[in-house]
Amino acid sequence: MPVSPPVPPVGAAPPAPSGPPPGRPRRRLRLVAALACVLVLALAVAGLAVLRPGPVAGWLGDVDSTGTAVAAPPEPTPPAVLAGPDGNAPLPTEAGIRSALDPLVRAAALGDRVHVSVADVSTGQALYGSGQDTPTVPASVTKLATGVAVLAARGPAYRIPTRAVAGANPGEVVLVGGGDPTLAVDKNGFYPGAARLDDLAAQVRDALGGTAPTKVIVDSSLFSGPVFEPGWDADIPTGGFGAAITALMTDGARKNPAEARRTAEETNHAAERVPQPDLTAGRQFAKLLGLTGGAAQVSRGTAPAASGATGTAPGAELGTVESLPMIRLVDIMISDSDNVIAEAMARQVALAKGKPGSFVGGAAATDQVLGELGLPAGEISLADGSGLSRTNRISPSLLTDLITLAGNGSHPELAAIFGGLPVGGWSGTLDERYRAAATRAGAGVVRAKTGTLSGVNAIAGTVTTADGRLLTFAVLTDRTQGSLDETRAALDRISSALAGCGCR
Repeated sequence: MPVSPPVPPVGAAPPAPSGPPPGRPRRRLRLVAALACVLVLALAVAGLAVLRPGPVAGWLGDVDSTGTAVAAPPEPTPPAVLAGPDGNAPLPTEAGIRSALDPLVRAAALGDRVHVSVADVSTGQALYGSGQDTPTVPASVTKLATGVAVLAARGPAYRIPTRAVAGANPGEVVLVGGGDPTLAVDKNGFYPGAARLDDLAAQVRDALGGTAPTKVIVDSSLFSGPVFEPGWDADIPTGGFGAAITALMTDGARKNPAEARRTAEETNHAAERVPQPDLTAGRQFAKLLGLTGGAAQVSRGTAPAASGATGTAPGAELGTVESLPMIRLVDIMISDSDNVIAEAMARQVALAKGKPGSFVGGAAATDQVLGELGLPAGEISLADGSGLSRTNRISPSLLTDLITLAGNGSHPELAAIFGGLPVGGWSGTLDERYRAAATRAGAGVVRAKTGTLSGVNAIAGTVTTADGRLLTFAVLTDRTQGSLDETRAALDRISSALAGCGCR
């Protein structure tokens, strides 16, 4: 997982502006001059200085099953591959950016609906727009909105619990899903550092004492509604990039997590998924408890009301394990474009806002949280949290506003959104991009989330200009007809133009 560690601030803080920035008056971002002083620090903490892969557990603090931090041996500091922004760099002019981008936005490979927004991260000033306020199909760029919403609603340190409680009858164990999609069966799980069912089973055995487990009841009632979003393409449930979304699952519902881990790069993280993730997890847990006899000993149900129950009385807690912290879940979601994690994150937003843990609830809660952050809620309409749905709509300007808000220091908890962003020519979905002569200027200075559906191609993130000014950009196209390679190259030329010029 390409998670970036905190690094020292780079460059001096930009001077305070003498008056309010001349951005679009309808925006509610209301940046004050004092926020400029924390820009560089916030972006550094956010991970805008990317480092070569190193001891991830040491950077963020790996944990054992009891939640105790495990000390990592000292490691050499990895060399930087993406420099931080220069706080004193000159601001590009609107005319300069328009001169650089206008010819590129009209490229035939982008189709006839190309919507673009470019803004300055420090001031929030809009520098370029073409259909920038038009809601457009965003594909996986949706995950930026989901990530910001869940970080705002839950906080970067929040962990999702998976619990086991005593059932109504002696020996019955109820496995209660809390919505952790990364839960593993054992140490061979797909997601490194995930909570594990074998740890939970050990706690249950200790809690039961001399009582032998007789049955596992699966309680996945925390999530409601359909397990597949109606707007998904027909091949999503079986194509390996999506899964039935249930409150209890292991390894993102992957059927063979060990194989999926070995083939992740060559399959672009696609993997066969189990049809009933909650029951599959229940059967795995039953085996860990020593139960044999197949499906008869595992069924769906609900946990008895606790009402202060202790020991092995019905509803008493027998054990609990907790997920990785939210900051790392968001990192994985963005860096791997993990659709299952994204849907689980949207439901965490819903639960935090008192809404149903469903597609509808997650979409409504995300819209609510973004509105509370001062973003234009009228420019986003979601059906899911992953971007698989073709009914999603987001405007490019909302995306650049969202990235500005996460990077300007006014909401430090949102800075975690930058940790998993792929780097041009180096990591994630941008690993093989920005390597041609026409786009090489973007290698190492473009950091962005991509989105792809048939006929839909999008990219949104940050780019450092040749003068060292940090900009945010979003390019959304939803009527492309050419080859995917041609479309991606045309998208990359836009951000590379920003990287290669001072645009003044």
